[in-house]
Amino acid sequence: QVQLVESGGGLVQPGGSLRLSCAASESIFSILDMGWYRQAPGKQRDLVAVITRGGSTHYADSVKGRFTISRDNAKNTGYLQLNSLKPEDTAVYYCKGDLAPPYIHREYWGQGTQVTVSS
Repeated sequence: QVQLVESGGGLVQPGGSLRLSCAASESIFSILDMGWYRQAPGKQRDLVAVITRGGSTHYADSVKGRFTISRDNAKNTGYLQLNSLKPEDTAVYYCKGDLAPPYIHREYWGQGTQVTVSS
């Protein structure tokens, strides 16, 4: 079973930056599509950004130009760089790995890391 472990969350002032990491327990990471999601209190979990195993990226409109998703397959680790943070970015951030076709579909979730943007 692949395990994903997020780190890098914390408290930051508006306009600040954080870098989140998602470390996978196995080298299967290189064939996973990786996504970052976030969930604020009382709200649903929403997609923030995705990077495919081929390196294509997609961002939610609310974070375009501020957040950057990347991956380092040699380290089995994905990243989310958060810049120009706003209070509305406050949420628990989760990473997700998707094993997509031609493989049998499976999903792997991390436990989440809290990001709080406040002055």
